[in-house]
Amino acid sequence: MYLVNVRTHKDNFNVGEQPADQFRLSDPYGHDSDGDNYILNFLQGYYYRTQETKPTLSGAPPRIGYRYVEAVDPKDGKLYRFTGRVEEPWQFDKRYLKGYTRFVLDRRPIEERSAHHGVKFEDISTREEREHWIAGSSLKVIDLESGQVLGERLGYMVDWAQGSRAGARSPWLFAADNACPSFDRGLALRGSQPAFSAQTGQTLDFVEKVLKPIQ
Repeated sequence: MYLVNVRTHKDNFNVGEQPADQFRLSDPYGHDSDGDNYILNFLQGYYYRTQETKPTLSGAPPRIGYRYVEAVDPKDGKLYRFTGRVEEPWQFDKRYLKGYTRFVLDRRPIEERSAHHGVKFEDISTREEREHWIAGSSLKVIDLESGQVLGERLGYMVDWAQGSRAGARSPWLFAADNACPSFDRGLALRGSQPAFSAQTGQTLDFVEKVLKPIQ
């Protein structure tokens, strides 16, 4: 899997708190993890170490992930192949509790991509839409050889309070409660939590519907 663009903190920082945020095309509908965590989202083992640890809640997305992803790291502009693995820090640092494990990101510089499929997110809002606090988003899965779009999710959301910051509210976060498609994704997992709490992981959830990972 090749990540055509990588979501950064600069993208996610746009929650509507500053006047310029109303018109900044940072794809607030597509809000997700950023930086290395955005890359980690796509790797097998990041969400569930084994099938035995995967929750069996009805409607839960599979979140299997892929064996590797390729992307240009926004921090240095270089192309890498990223893989993930589980390590036990106690093995080399006794300050950690024995038995504690964590999922870590490994990267290897490559000269050119080898992945055949890509993922691209894009803000498609117009000036007129943003004047009414409407944000539009496109998320595509692309065949990189032919340029064919294999799947695309279009989404919109609106802040009904039209950018009000009363009570220190963040307009784009609250806009997630008025989104189509919604961020519930058929889950009974969110409960009473605000909709923006379910945005993380949404990119992988859509991509896995288009490209089924090999387990």
